[in-house]
Amino acid sequence: MKNFWRKSWFIRLVSLLIAVLLVIYIDSSQPGFMTQGEPNKTKQTANETQTIKVPLQVSVDTDKYYVVGYPEKVSLTLEGSNALVTSTVNTQNFRAYIDLTNKGIGKQSVKVHVSGLSSQLSYSLNPKTVKVDIERRKSTTMPVQIEYNKNAIARGYKVGKANINPQQVEVTGARGEVDQIDQIVAKAVLPNGLDHSYERQVILTARDKNGRQLNAVIEPSTAELTIPVSIAKKNVKIDLDSKNEQSGKVYSLTAKKDEVTLYGNKSALDKIKKLKVDVDLSNVNSSTSKVVDFALPKGVVKSDPTKVMVQIKTKNAAGAGNTKND
Repeated sequence: MKNFWRKSWFIRLVSLLIAVLLVIYIDSSQPGFMTQGEPNKTKQTANETQTIKVPLQVSVDTDKYYVVGYPEKVSLTLEGSNALVTSTVNTQNFRAYIDLTNKGIGKQSVKVHVSGLSSQLSYSLNPKTVKVDIERRKSTTMPVQIEYNKNAIARGYKVGKANINPQQVEVTGARGEVDQIDQIVAKAVLPNGLDHSYERQVILTARDKNGRQLNAVIEPSTAELTIPVSIAKKNVKIDLDSKNEQSGKVYSLTAKKDEVTLYGNKSALDKIKKLKVDVDLSNVNSSTSKVVDFALPKGVVKSDPTKVMVQIKTKNAAGAGNTKND
């Protein structure tokens, strides 16, 4: 039996088994050694599906025809390798389109096509077909009309002549639609109580005689609107009028500023020669200064200043005892 364990072939067999077990152990303790790079490879070759919105282009003779009714975008679902789908979505070197070059006037149902996609990608569209209305194209030049609410102007303010730039625009669309256009409107939505000139870039719309908005391309699509808002003004002298004087006293009243600027309706201002300011002396026993409010005349909406500083001097009247000034 001792000789059996000493046989050379047996020793070689045991050595081989030990070597195999050693290799298996090393591989199991270092998994990245044999699989290095496999995760990235799997990621690149794995399939992915993405759905994106893409513009829908129209192939048609735009000098003769005008097309309406089709959606601006369609949904495109792409399926393929992760890398290829991602690259296609990012670059979008393809197009979705409808071909109307051989279609006639009127309403049509046409198929949506896609070109420029890699043959290694599969795709689906939603919708696959669209309905369009092909009409004769028409262009014309029309003046721009201004529309705004004059009741929004603050009381006492005057509206000058509104101005729009440009005053004319080119309108393009289906002949049947363009023929219905009654006016191109620049509408301003004014804030209530507007007390200054209004300047805005406003959107232009095409309307029929009933005020319904029509589908047409207006070039340019906006215009610069100016509505001048102003108010008349007038400088008038202040006329101080004392009230409730105490008996036995003599008063002298002087306004620190002898004029006030009034703002309002021009016709109302023309009738005003001076501003009467009442000064209440019921509690004035000695010389002093007093800030006095005053009422605005009819047709006047504001003044500058809004109050009057009045210097009041008083003394006893002759024969009322002490005649020395207070």
